[in-house]
Amino acid sequence: MTIARRTAQIVVDLWSGRVPLARAFWEYAVAYGTVLNLLTTLAAFIAFTKDLPDAVSIALFFSPAPYNLLMIVAVWKSAARYAGRAIWATLARVCIIVWAALVTMI
Repeated sequence: MTIARRTAQIVVDLWSGRVPLARAFWEYAVAYGTVLNLLTTLAAFIAFTKDLPDAVSIALFFSPAPYNLLMIVAVWKSAARYAGRAIWATLARVCIIVWAALVTMI
């Protein structure tokens, strides 16, 4: 399987909630998502300090928005399939909304 196909399959699995809740939340949202958001925020800051057009900084800053939306959907749907204690699914849903708000404001 090619990297592009594997990536597409992961996105489909995340979107449909077929990724286990812990993995969707901790690996894809918290770990990868936080790094992505920090890097794009840094790139936007650098673009701003280099006197590039404001549109470049704004585009860089908001570029992880589709990924963040994917993470909200992935965690929400994975939580719906979670077979463990309901409190963990509820906490994951609350935390992913808080996480998305925080990384958007970084």
